[in-house]
Amino acid sequence: MKIKYYGTAAAEGIPGLFCSCEICENARKLGGKNIRTRSQTVIDDELMIDFSADTYLHILNYGLDLRKIKACLITHGHDDHLYPYDFHYRGYGYAYFMNENEKKPLEIYSTKNSSTELLPIVNAIKERDENSVSWNEIVPFTTYEILGYRVTPLKADHAKNLDPVIYIIEKDNKAILYAHDTGYFFDETWEYIENSNIKFDFVSLDCTSILNEKAYSNHMGMKACNEVKERLLKKNADESTVFCLHHFSHNGKLNHDDLVKEAKKIGFEVSYDTAEFNI
Repeated sequence: MKIKYYGTAAAEGIPGLFCSCEICENARKLGGKNIRTRSQTVIDDELMIDFSADTYLHILNYGLDLRKIKACLITHGHDDHLYPYDFHYRGYGYAYFMNENEKKPLEIYSTKNSSTELLPIVNAIKERDENSVSWNEIVPFTTYEILGYRVTPLKADHAKNLDPVIYIIEKDNKAILYAHDTGYFFDETWEYIENSNIKFDFVSLDCTSILNEKAYSNHMGMKACNEVKERLLKKNADESTVFCLHHFSHNGKLNHDDLVKEAKKIGFEVSYDTAEFNI
């Protein structure tokens, strides 16, 4: 499998839209990997995770090709992870499909409580063109077959009213744990992982708070991420597993190069916009 990060920031982006803090000012001056857009990731060019407010920017600047995307997994309904209004533009009159793959509906997967704003849009689009988009409800701890992948959503410690999830994604004897947005995992999520006998090849962990050692609920920092890593290494990972920090806020107090130095100390890679890993 191939995992490509298109957006790697928390909700406000880096630099933040209206922010003049040191981290944001440094990002503006330094550019490059210090510029972070809202969270979005694609597996094998066909399975998208989250549909952020920066999706169109990712098309223009990063080469994202939505015509290849066949399914979209939503972690939760916050607008930096789900900006549903742009799905309108997959409808007839906004988009013209020239091959059979494009004519199939884009399958969207989310929990019911994360679909409040999404569903009215999906229903309105389907009134014009029922082959444009389709919504599918997912339930935590249930495995779904999606595009030949085994996809299992697990409960996330985040905005509880939205029933947020993290994902296990498996294919061809490879397994990814994609854990955004979440704090340190709930006991029931740990129980599922540790009873699954899955060995993860790639683990992507929420590190929104970076240097904040008290960040364990709703989001994590490096300290909590390292504790997740050490626990996974007991049963569900080994020395070949790639651990990657992802989803950063300027509140974490590090620009990219300094973040890479700190992450290396605890055996983590660091995501950046357009970072790509082959698993």
